[in-house]
Amino acid sequence: MPTTPPPDRTAPPGRSDPSQRSHQPRRSHQARRSRRSAASGAPRPSGSPLLLLALGHACVDVYQGAVAALVPFFLAERAYTYAAASGIVLAASLLSSVAQPLFGALTDKWPMPWLLPVSTLAGGVGVALSGVSGSYALTLTVVAVSGIGVAAYHPESARMARVASRGSHTAMGWFSLGGNLGFATAPLAVSAVVATGGLHASPLLIVPALVGAALCVAALRTVNARTTTGRSATAATRPAGKDDWPAFLRMSGAIVCRSIVFVGLSAFISLYARQRTGGGEIAGTAALFVLYLGGAIGTVAGGRLATRYGRVRVVRWSYALTVPAVAGIVLVPGPLLYLFVALTSAGLYVPFSLHVTLGQDYLPRRVGTASGVTLGLTVSVGGIASPLIGAAADATSLQTALAPLIALPALGWLLLRTLHEPAMPEAAMSGASMSAAATPAADPAESATSEAAAPGPGRAVARAPHRDTARTNGT
Repeated sequence: MPTTPPPDRTAPPGRSDPSQRSHQPRRSHQARRSRRSAASGAPRPSGSPLLLLALGHACVDVYQGAVAALVPFFLAERAYTYAAASGIVLAASLLSSVAQPLFGALTDKWPMPWLLPVSTLAGGVGVALSGVSGSYALTLTVVAVSGIGVAAYHPESARMARVASRGSHTAMGWFSLGGNLGFATAPLAVSAVVATGGLHASPLLIVPALVGAALCVAALRTVNARTTTGRSATAATRPAGKDDWPAFLRMSGAIVCRSIVFVGLSAFISLYARQRTGGGEIAGTAALFVLYLGGAIGTVAGGRLATRYGRVRVVRWSYALTVPAVAGIVLVPGPLLYLFVALTSAGLYVPFSLHVTLGQDYLPRRVGTASGVTLGLTVSVGGIASPLIGAAADATSLQTALAPLIALPALGWLLLRTLHEPAMPEAAMSGASMSAAATPAADPAESATSEAAAPGPGRAVARAPHRDTARTNGT
């Protein structure tokens, strides 16, 4: 009796094996997620270490904002002139601006994660001791120590945040948001402490440093082993590439213009708001709080806008829109001042985190140096202009002294006009990951057959995304 052969269960060409169909949705989901990550320019960031780093950043930047917040109290209790009070701001800014690139160069060679808790404590101790003695020289010294602590913190923290964020603009925006929140809470913390106990109560300002150091230690423990040791992390954030120094220097010049505006307003907006609104101490503290808090919103918005429109374009828009906003602060009296302070804050802070990642991508071989310059030298150098603004205010009026700040964002915009969008190393890494995640495992026999006819390596990489897209779509 002839035997009827069993039906052929081999799937016809173009159809998948039913036993493998259950795996296809999973592959498609992974492929779609990989393509979304590639479209955003980076893989998905890891949340827990980044959150701890952002909170630690907030605790450190309390001490950058605290120096400016202490200026009215130095004027009131110690009868300092505008120039003398702005000299204290200069003491914190000058050493910080010089030291940050040096710390950045050191972290390029030897990653030093232990700097995070140590520098946080140093920043807090300096500000906490600033009100203990009436000696102007001693006050300058301890405030300078705080500036050095802040300088040591930022390059290494920016390197680790870049690794944890995996190049995501939005994630880096959240890291920068932590610093902005620290700035925003500084005048509130200083007012709560000094307004009740005077400058002699300043040692209580050590509390944020203690919390920040604990957060830094926790962040170092949660980061994976490669990030903790720093070697693989450095390789990830410093791939082979060419440093574009001309573009980096033009952007740095624009950041200097931004820095002078921001530091000048930080030092004097509290006093200026009292004059223009007719309010008292609360009116001045509120203006400084709005200046810092508006930056918190602007930083997050900057990351999202950059994902959609590109970093360089968003940075240019921000500088252009800051010009009329600063003019409103200087020229418009009354309560409307607070609206222009908020607009100025947003315009100054939208590009803040974008400056950091742009600098790192313009100098891919010197990530620490780029972070030290963009977060340190060009930002803190604005403090050098503070004594000039103070001296002009003593000779004329505070409004006249602040008027030149209107032109500086326009100068920054001119410097940014010729900048190009640099390549992001994480985008290339994400593209490779997308190809690996979306391509299903091939049969060994099929692989052996196709290997002989495979194109060259360069062409294979270039064509991989199209082949994977076709498979995912079932075509």
